[in-house]
Amino acid sequence: MDLQYRSNKIRTYCESPKEAQKAYGAQIGTKLAQRVGELKAATSLEDIRNLPAARLHKLQGQRADEYAVDLVHPFRLIFKPILDEGEDIIQLANIKIVRIEEVRDYHGKQR
Repeated sequence: MDLQYRSNKIRTYCESPKEAQKAYGAQIGTKLAQRVGELKAATSLEDIRNLPAARLHKLQGQRADEYAVDLVHPFRLIFKPILDEGEDIIQLANIKIVRIEEVRDYHGKQR
């Protein structure tokens, strides 16, 4: 899959495990590097859905257009699918580009 990033800051964390570990701690930084590697290696989100430990899930409410994968509980890697113009129905096998938005505990605390 192709990855895009919401900001240069999140790009740095996703592309440099050392920077991610400084920002989020050793466990989250290491898991972030693993999940980004899995996303890059996947051909579509369908591949990520088949990784039980990643636990891909579609978000709801104000984040209904976003997906997340688990990092270290309760933190998640949050991203949006980038679709072709006019494409309304999202099928995981058709999502081949995502924009990484943030690493966050959206259940409460922010990071």
